[in-house]
Amino acid sequence: MKFTILTLFPEIIEGFFSSSIMAKAVERGLIDLRLVDVRDFAFDRHRTCDDAPYGGGAGMVLKAEPLAGALDSVDAADKRVVFPTPSGRPFTQEKACELSREGELVFICGRYEGIDQRIIDLYVDDELSIGDYVISSGEVASLVMIDAIYRLVDGVISGESLEEESFTDDLLEYPHYTRPQVFRGLVVPDILLSGHHAEIARWRHQRRIEKTAANRPELLKRSGDEDRTNTY
Repeated sequence: MKFTILTLFPEIIEGFFSSSIMAKAVERGLIDLRLVDVRDFAFDRHRTCDDAPYGGGAGMVLKAEPLAGALDSVDAADKRVVFPTPSGRPFTQEKACELSREGELVFICGRYEGIDQRIIDLYVDDELSIGDYVISSGEVASLVMIDAIYRLVDGVISGESLEEESFTDDLLEYPHYTRPQVFRGLVVPDILLSGHHAEIARWRHQRRIEKTAANRPELLKRSGDEDRTNTY
């Protein structure tokens, strides 16, 4: 899978793709990165990519011309283009799964007050929000989405590791424990030491239901487990 990222700050993106699991995925040829510096498509000697908004108001807006030049340089009209923005639709695990099946995704990293609406009208397929809050960096928002997407690409992470993660079957993930068995007076639940895999599976599923009921009760209505919040 290929990620093409349009940005004013390529250095923010580079570190992520050269670290941890992502670096291994890149080394194995499962993930490819193309970074496009939007400033390379500005027309003046100062490489200006922003301007004041029509109609007045605070802040600056990323200009249409350099963004269009950058998008055209990667044939974005023939690819799926994602623009992270607080005014977009919620980015969910379901959306991440959908996008992970694409051969290539083009991300536009916004800055300041956003980007010229005409770029959205002409190029963008998905306006997506990572949450009900505002951040200053479209690079950070893009990396959040990319991190959720790339790990779902076949071969990046084992299928077993993905089976019981949060949001699988609309439930949150169960709690995990490792050594030592006793830590500051807190003990690993006996069931996890029993070796009875069927009972452990039942315990974990019940913990998923209880955690979802406590933290995200609206998900239980979708999972069909809303009546199973009793303690195991």
